[in-house]
Amino acid sequence: MTTARETTAGVTIADDGLAVATHGLRKAYGKTVALDGLDLAVPQGVIYGFLGPNGAGKTTTIRSLLGLIHPDAGTMSLLGRPYTGHDRRRLFDVGALIESPSFYPYLSGRDNLRVIASTGPAVAPGRIDSLLELMGLKERAGDSASGYSLGMKQRLGIAAALLNDPRLLILDEPANGLDPAGIHELRNTLRQLVEQTDRTILVSSHILPEVQQLADVVGIIDRGKLVHQGSLEQLLATSGAVRVRVADDQVEPARALLATMADADPVADGEGWITVRAAPERASEVNRVLAEGGIYASGLETGSDLEAIFLSLTGGPSA
Repeated sequence: MTTARETTAGVTIADDGLAVATHGLRKAYGKTVALDGLDLAVPQGVIYGFLGPNGAGKTTTIRSLLGLIHPDAGTMSLLGRPYTGHDRRRLFDVGALIESPSFYPYLSGRDNLRVIASTGPAVAPGRIDSLLELMGLKERAGDSASGYSLGMKQRLGIAAALLNDPRLLILDEPANGLDPAGIHELRNTLRQLVEQTDRTILVSSHILPEVQQLADVVGIIDRGKLVHQGSLEQLLATSGAVRVRVADDQVEPARALLATMADADPVADGEGWITVRAAPERASEVNRVLAEGGIYASGLETGSDLEAIFLSLTGGPSA
């Protein structure tokens, strides 16, 4: 029987068909609350962009899902089955890359993967070489990992996460150390992994333009709470933004004026720019409100940019 629930972000979603689900997840470190009743709902067969400011609770969430830390309260499920964080075998269908990967520097890339493969379930013959080719490391597979660049180590880490051909792949900042060409190749590889194998990929990243091109669904957390979850396409379609630029010493007066607009929630996002939650057609209203208050804009932009939406939902960079 299919049951449904409403998340703290007001999104109603069925409990079945989820690759990851958390209910009321809480975690505190002393007086610091890292997770404050987090409800995630990650559908199967999608790329899920997991976003939030530094300190919002993204890494704590991922570490909880992987059993590296244990939440104080709440429940979790992986691939449709309850998970407490204590059953190691439940993670055989999960691959992960958390922060910067570590390898034996004196071993080759291929031998590092062989060592990692020996610690879990049996890896299919030829799997290591096919992953090295997939991640563009075939020609350097026999070289010592000590000679690998940061980007190469990152790609080797993703290859390690894919050893068991997992149904769920969790990646924390996978583009770390990659140049623009490498990021483009990674995006294509991740998309291919989802489209050809019906795999689910949860990606935590601070590169918002890249997430906008990659993700199907996004979840945004702030201060340990979910502030948005749902289709990226729908979010961009319904959350237009107007950005206006004023002199640095006029940012706060301008914000006060723009706050009088209905549902505007103006947020300062640096270098004199202010983001206003408003449909593009309200740009003239933004300009008029400022002019009537004696403030004249030096720049005006409109659009449905994920970065602008993110800043408006999380309270801006200062948060």
